[in-house]
Amino acid sequence: MIETERLILRQWRDEDYPIYAQLNADPEVMRYFPELMSREESDAQIGRFTKHIANKGWGFWAVELKSSGEFIGFIGLHKQKEESGIPHAPLIEAGWRLQARHWGNGYATEGAKRVIRYAFEQLESPEVYAYTPLQHMASQRVMIKAGMTNTGEDFNYPKIPAGHALGRFCLYKIAR
Repeated sequence: MIETERLILRQWRDEDYPIYAQLNADPEVMRYFPELMSREESDAQIGRFTKHIANKGWGFWAVELKSSGEFIGFIGLHKQKEESGIPHAPLIEAGWRLQARHWGNGYATEGAKRVIRYAFEQLESPEVYAYTPLQHMASQRVMIKAGMTNTGEDFNYPKIPAGHALGRFCLYKIAR
């Protein structure tokens, strides 16, 4: 578990599952993803996140508000393997996904800054990357506010079919 001024990043709990499934089925939240996620896909993703955190001590943590204890999404880190097709892999990726009603409060930026610091201090990573579809300006603003810089190395995201409107991604980076 790690904390920020307003957030607790923690291991996932059973009560997070239905809320996370709703988040992944929300067209507004998933606007920059090729498709919505089913409950089964969402649950399986939490299973992978939980296992990684249990094994490594870090990953995509569940996020709750300190003020209320409310679960609002995830913020964390993921190691992309060389075969992922992401430029510069293997690499440490910072990522986040929050409920739409919590956008605009600075939570993603606050959490991103904290997990980047974690990657530098605990994982001794020389750099941290983040990426998003070119159209996703809000996510790019989070990256910039977290201190990241656009590398200028746009790429076709390997898990999205070639030619898909959301298939072209930008890559951001911050060095220690």
